[in-house]
Amino acid sequence: MEYRRLGRSGVKVSEISLGSWLTYGGSVAEERARTCIHKAYELGINFFDTANVYMRGAAEEIVGRALKGFERDSYFLATKVYFPMGERPNDRGLSRKHITEQCHASLQRLGVDYVDLYQCHRYDEDTPLEETLRALDDLVRQGKVLYVGVSEWTADQIADALHLAKVMNLDRIVSNQPRYNMIQRQIEAEIFPLCEREGVGQVVFSPLAQGVLTGKYRPGEAPEQDTRAADPDSNRFMQQLMKEEVLSAVDKLRPVASDAGFGMSQLALAWILRQENVSSTIIGASRPEQVEDNVKAAGVRLSSDVLSEIDSILEDVIQRG
Repeated sequence: MEYRRLGRSGVKVSEISLGSWLTYGGSVAEERARTCIHKAYELGINFFDTANVYMRGAAEEIVGRALKGFERDSYFLATKVYFPMGERPNDRGLSRKHITEQCHASLQRLGVDYVDLYQCHRYDEDTPLEETLRALDDLVRQGKVLYVGVSEWTADQIADALHLAKVMNLDRIVSNQPRYNMIQRQIEAEIFPLCEREGVGQVVFSPLAQGVLTGKYRPGEAPEQDTRAADPDSNRFMQQLMKEEVLSAVDKLRPVASDAGFGMSQLALAWILRQENVSSTIIGASRPEQVEDNVKAAGVRLSSDVLSEIDSILEDVIQRG
């Protein structure tokens, strides 16, 4: 495993991290989730990502129990806050009340005294940014949170937060968690330049485009019944990816990966890790073998010829806007 600094902070995280979205507490039973987490730890992954909203807290509980046997200072634990956790008016968003109460609830579910990274899962238009940043800063000062990050914020929102934190002497954002992969490249135009300049690291999710970049979905064929694309609860995130032109283009990446000596997943992950501003890329896994396969991308550096060939093949299906 290779390790990188999280943005401009001093902490180092594994290039490959393990997440729990749509898996642990849901489609993956706890015993298998524990096996995947233990395999990841064994292979050098020290970064584990979850969120309070994943299965309404169940994912945090499972991740916490799986990590309980390891020394607390040997892993980097991240969770998030924003999405509704109840039906009442204050059960959502980034108000001081919701942030504080949900941080305490997450700590209890995870079974830890602090989380390494606490992330704002989305931007809250209904709460003053100053209130959000002050609440997060208080949690840092209390030792319940070590670092602060965001997820899916725009470049302007990140810039505003960094400016306000500087003016008010508050703890600043160290990371952003965006969707990014060979096909979905929306963050390249504005997010990367800003974050490279400001020292905010990217913690990328959906690096395999919901499994599309693994090559398991073939053009002209219906997805197999046990796959995410065949699941009505999961495939709503995949509508833009399951088009025939996308699957046909991805299919043409097979010989590129083979000639380079990689599997399709390793090619996709190594492509992301070519970006120096990427601190880590989050994988999902329902079996420990998937973790073993994906970890092989750590430390891989793709040649300029391979990168050019990937761009040429995917040119017509890349999403930039």
